Amino acid sequence: MKIKTLATGLTLLSGCAMASVALAAEATAIPQPAQICVTCHGVEGQGIEPLGPRLAGLSKDYITTQLQHFQAGVRQNATMMPMAMMLQGDGIEQVASYFSAKPTADVKPVIRGEQVTFNDDTARLAYQGDWSRGLPACVTCHGPSALGGGLFPRLAGQQASYIKTQLLAWQAGTRKGDVDGMMASVANKLTAAEVDALANYFANLK
Repeated sequence: MKIKTLATGLTLLSGCAMASVALAAEATAIPQPAQICVTCHGVEGQGIEPLGPRLAGLSKDYITTQLQHFQAGVRQNATMMPMAMMLQGDGIEQVASYFSAKPTADVKPVIRGEQVTFNDDTARLAYQGDWSRGLPACVTCHGPSALGGGLFPRLAGQQASYIKTQLLAWQAGTRKGDVDGMMASVANKLTAAEVDALANYFANLK
């Protein structure tokens, strides 16, 4: 009986030790500057709603630029501004390189022009815009199926709550830094219902 109890105890200790080693290895694989990010954005950059949005799938250039905007106060957020200030030296580059390399779910790109008639108003707005209001199609900048690229973020699969929050931030002027005020102009032409609809539409492109 004692031998069996001892064997069980050793097995449990072994399991705990292996788990500790695995966690230590995982932490080691994450660049030190990026370790402050995983609490809200997750180790794989998949985001933890409502704490932080998905970073996986965003380009290195985009993540770099946004962190610089937080540091400069161009983009305002009570949580992210002090976090960004902690990234000194090559910290921003390490964070951007780490999260931009994380895998994302494959989404079949729908090329603009493949479909010319849309019964869904939100899809029409995403792919054709509304030129009667001076609204360009979202995919004009965010790419086929809003997969993003360069300084334009991926919207496909992003949290609906986050997309909505950002559109509202553009409307309120608490987010800036877009070329020629383009996103602020677009966001301010959207109705509250359209903001909700677009946020949910892109979030469900997975």
